[in-house]
Amino acid sequence: MPIMDLTESNPTRCGFDYPQVEILEALSNPENLLYQPDPKGLLKTRIAVTDYYSVYNIEVNPQNIFLTSSTSEAYTFIFRLLMNVGDEILVPKPSYPLIEYLAQINDVDIKYYHILYDGEWHIDFESIKKNILKNTKAILLIHPNNPTGSYIKKEEYKTLVEICASHNLALIADEVFLDYSFYEDDSRVNSFADKKDVLTFSVSGISKILGLPQMKLAWIVVSGEEEVWREASSRLEVITDSYLSVSTPIQNAAQSWFDLREKLNREIRDRVKINFEFLIDRTRNDSPVKVLNVEGGWNAILKIPQTKSDEEWVEYFLTNHGVVVQPGYFYDFDRDGFIVVSLLSDPMLFQKGINIIVKEIMAS
Repeated sequence: MPIMDLTESNPTRCGFDYPQVEILEALSNPENLLYQPDPKGLLKTRIAVTDYYSVYNIEVNPQNIFLTSSTSEAYTFIFRLLMNVGDEILVPKPSYPLIEYLAQINDVDIKYYHILYDGEWHIDFESIKKNILKNTKAILLIHPNNPTGSYIKKEEYKTLVEICASHNLALIADEVFLDYSFYEDDSRVNSFADKKDVLTFSVSGISKILGLPQMKLAWIVVSGEEEVWREASSRLEVITDSYLSVSTPIQNAAQSWFDLREKLNREIRDRVKINFEFLIDRTRNDSPVKVLNVEGGWNAILKIPQTKSDEEWVEYFLTNHGVVVQPGYFYDFDRDGFIVVSLLSDPMLFQKGINIIVKEIMAS
């Protein structure tokens, strides 16, 4: 039967109207024939990244930026910088499962802290405090979180700074979905790229910002108190200089691609908004399917009856209707009753799949 994939997170497979000529012509720069190795990446590319942050009225020094080929590589470099074998990092739960794999292949142990839901998502600070040990080196934040779509609030940041300062911990902030807010909220942290209260590593890239995961460009912004920042940057430079992983053509093309950001970004935001509004409308009133509060990102979490396990529901939708969704345990939910869907899907396909899910659950 035809498959309706409601888990697709690759924007290049979601039917968006990419400006092909402009994207590909940017790779034809004659400067691509000249190799200019720089541990931090080409200065002009780092300046293009600072221009991106200026949209948020955030001032970032290009010297604070380290280019990488992906956010996964950025995580690897940060883990190698901060941790020895067996050291620990605190990771939110629920969150994206890739973090666990990256920690494992870098010989880093994970302890989880919880994000609690009471109509909104909140950091459970008690779970952070009780899991800090002598070998804990950092707290990971995902801003906004994937899949909960929750942003770190300013009051939460104050508490995080107090905890990090008292235990000599760094903050790692993954901001790849920062652009995809559903609404404005002054209570949120704008970005971590300019935070200097504790040693902070802000990670992002064009995979989500421009919807170009195949072009392989990401970055780390290092910030903090001057002395700590300088030592961390100096050591990180040794790591990045050992790899020099970002290709010259990609770096030379970056500014041209950032010039397309408004179009690429808007098209994705519009798609996400259309699908989310349909989802909310379809699950109103007496529907047994409820949508958990989402502030941003590309995913939505559906709370469903526990008449079947999450895995049984997922298998049922697939084998009987060809609808693919993800079970909550993929994202480390502690119990059954949750499935996760991507809001990137083609709207007609998305609506058809959601209608099937709601109808089948209502009939169960």
